Amino acid sequence: MLRIAVLTSGGDSPGMNAAIRAVVRKAIYHGLEVIGIQRGFSGFIEADMGPMNLGSVADIIHRGGTILRTARSEEFMTSQGRARAYANVERFGIQGLVVIGGDGSFKGAEIFHNEFNVPVTGVPGTIDNDIAGTDYSIGFDTAVNTVVEAINKIRDTATSHERTFIVEVMGRESGCIAMTSGLAGGAESILIPELEYNLDEVCDKLYRGYKRGKLHSIIIVAEGAASGIDVSRAIKEKTGLDTKVTILGHLQRGGTPTAFDRILASRMGARAVDLLMSGYRQHMVGMVAGEIIACPLETVFTVKKPIDMDVYNLAGILSI
Repeated sequence: MLRIAVLTSGGDSPGMNAAIRAVVRKAIYHGLEVIGIQRGFSGFIEADMGPMNLGSVADIIHRGGTILRTARSEEFMTSQGRARAYANVERFGIQGLVVIGGDGSFKGAEIFHNEFNVPVTGVPGTIDNDIAGTDYSIGFDTAVNTVVEAINKIRDTATSHERTFIVEVMGRESGCIAMTSGLAGGAESILIPELEYNLDEVCDKLYRGYKRGKLHSIIIVAEGAASGIDVSRAIKEKTGLDTKVTILGHLQRGGTPTAFDRILASRMGARAVDLLMSGYRQHMVGMVAGEIIACPLETVFTVKKPIDMDVYNLAGILSI
């Protein structure tokens, strides 16, 4: 193997730049050439790509977002679009591809491999942390820390005004951000899409807290579980409590990656290069019990990552 390419696809996540840096520098260390593909699979189709060197990834490990930029490409999900991308594989002499992104990006990579037999390695980069085969994905830790920092600030004003605050976080299908930040931030209730919630129980817990002298309450709502605005209105109608809403939105995707995410991304990016050099053709890099492992890419699509009920239950117990 002489030349590989790397792209970032789908939603950005803090730490993607650290992963790009690791891919480029590990490949160059082993004598490989690296092509950087701009704007994900869109750039792959349009030949928006070029060589990367050591200087290309200098001073980026601490930066959020992705220097390669990212986009979602409906054209790549067509056979014609993938054929155009493969023409660029031949044109640029690409012998392996590293895809940094989420499950949608990996699905595209898997189809591309099956059609054209181009070796692909996936590096999980999504704040949702919903990818099977890995305990953590790049960006999750940073997103959780962003939410916890916001909770800390909201708690100050919630206490001053003796209010209940609803904090809506990202997670259309996964409650990982809500659950983890709720535990770390001491939330009274956590609503996630994986589990049904009972609004009467949420209100009862609020009443119990106020009866024993609590000055405020924080409720974390994953966007896939409910609308924070709707939950706020329902609680106010049932209890009469002064309730406000904060929707954090895309704030959770930005910012300087934490040390954990930088290290995770560096280890995963470097391992992705190792896998391609070792002849792996359709795998994803993951972290399981602290070890960087390789698992078949199909694992992402055939296994649904379960939520950690121990974390969810502990958050409920400690919020009593």
